[in-house]
Amino acid sequence: MSYSIFDFIKLLGSLALFLYGMKMMSEGIQKLAGERMRSILGGMTRNRFFGIMTGLLITSVVQSSSATTVMTVSFVNAGLLGLSQAFSVIMGANIGTTTTAWLISLLGFKVHIAVISLPLIGLVFPLMFSKRASLNYTAESFIGFALLFMGLDFLKNSVPDLKTNPEMFSFLQGFTDMGYGSVFIFLALGSVLTIVMQSSSATMALTLVMCNNGWIGLTEGAALVLGENIGTTITANLAGLVGNVNAKRAALSHTVFNVLGVIWMLIFFYKYLDLIDYILIKIGLNSAYINSESIPYSLSVFHTSFNIINTMLWVWFAAFIIAITKFIIKDKKKEDENKSIEYLGTGFMQLPELSLLEAKNLSMKYCDISKRMFGFVKDYLKEKDEKESNRIYERIQKYEEIIDKIEQEITVFLINVSNKEVSVTAKEKIRRMRILSIEVEKIGDTCNKMSVLIKNIKSETIEFSANQMEHIEQMFLLVEESFSIMFECINSENKELIEKATAMEDRINAYRDLIRDELYEHLDKSDKNFKTGFFANKLCTSCEKIADNIFNIDEAILGVNVE
Repeated sequence: MSYSIFDFIKLLGSLALFLYGMKMMSEGIQKLAGERMRSILGGMTRNRFFGIMTGLLITSVVQSSSATTVMTVSFVNAGLLGLSQAFSVIMGANIGTTTTAWLISLLGFKVHIAVISLPLIGLVFPLMFSKRASLNYTAESFIGFALLFMGLDFLKNSVPDLKTNPEMFSFLQGFTDMGYGSVFIFLALGSVLTIVMQSSSATMALTLVMCNNGWIGLTEGAALVLGENIGTTITANLAGLVGNVNAKRAALSHTVFNVLGVIWMLIFFYKYLDLIDYILIKIGLNSAYINSESIPYSLSVFHTSFNIINTMLWVWFAAFIIAITKFIIKDKKKEDENKSIEYLGTGFMQLPELSLLEAKNLSMKYCDISKRMFGFVKDYLKEKDEKESNRIYERIQKYEEIIDKIEQEITVFLINVSNKEVSVTAKEKIRRMRILSIEVEKIGDTCNKMSVLIKNIKSETIEFSANQMEHIEQMFLLVEESFSIMFECINSENKELIEKATAMEDRINAYRDLIRDELYEHLDKSDKNFKTGFFANKLCTSCEKIADNIFNIDEAILGVNVE
């Protein structure tokens, strides 16, 4: 036997180069089409068939079903998608991942595209130094494409030659004549290899190379493909571990869907392969049972047709599969408000460009929490019942903890995303979201200080005059209106809204000045009037500070005057 440890290390290096090329190509395409892909994802919830097409398109583009499913699970975790919507995207991702097999079969074995890989790198490499970001990303995509096929070419040459290493063939032959026993062995092997390599594309490449070189036959290769379909679900399930109940269910739905598909395929396994072989012979190809070079085409047809049929079969039973996941993963017992807030998880980093959608969604929740906290302050000021007042005060303190915790989560998440390979546009969005999180945290701090101030007012039994109370309530209303404008800015990102936001900011500042001047004008030497005037002015000033934070958020979201 002439196959050495060094040869095995070369095999591992070939796989690594293949994976790195795919990763580089995927990230380049993401950065090149990030905005367009985010727009596509924004409409993915129309219906189940649109969700399938979305999953198919994104997976075909980024060449990774694991990345798409992890992204989908993260969107469920953040509340962007429901379970049924996520399931439709996952089904589409299963179809989209079959493009890898066709890419390798059509270009990797017959065209010998690896020959032009180095010239291609030489041609596009100068674009990496261009000042235009789009040219950088284009070069990155093409270089990744070239490295992918260089890795595949090395992989083909690294697999042991059966003529000089017959012992290995004899070893595999011991597992190929056991009927369904062989099918189950290779199915398990495909699952394990995919779990270990965390890439069904790499396992598929290895399968096609082994089949093309005559190591294994069509039956064993098809069994490996079915195993890869199961093994590829592990990535989403691992990411789902850091998510909420629905995120775990979305990840599990992928596993249930693929396992059910494999079960029905095993029933028709041999007949189905015979049908594919018959069709390919009819169109002029050699039988894959006789000619090993025809196996990659047969496996590509098998992989694609299986996933399309499986999707068309189970799309009508999505509710049934979701019910299975809900039966396996039970709802948690009612938790307190602090624990029920959804946080971002660092497990969802497969698609950093698209992760910004999740960050934006959480930012919306974050802003909504600050608005609710401000509402509690208003309720606390008006509440006369001592018991209810204490309950509202405790709630404000809890919301202060929630805001601080989410601010930390968003910061860590945005730093992790920015450390990935993302576009210049995405980096700018990350910077603006960071400003947003800082300003919301300041709103929380101010609301907390206002609650302490109101607590002191209540403890000293200070009563505001009707005029003072009217001013305070009007200031609260203006700030609430400012919150509404802020949500308009976040939702639409229409730069024209800055005029509306600026007008509101000027209006609040003017009203604050009016209140302050009026309070000072009527202030006399009476301790009582001094105290009420001081506290009333303090509350109004605090409201104005919150309005300033809101205006800073408006500017950050709209990209105006961001320093």
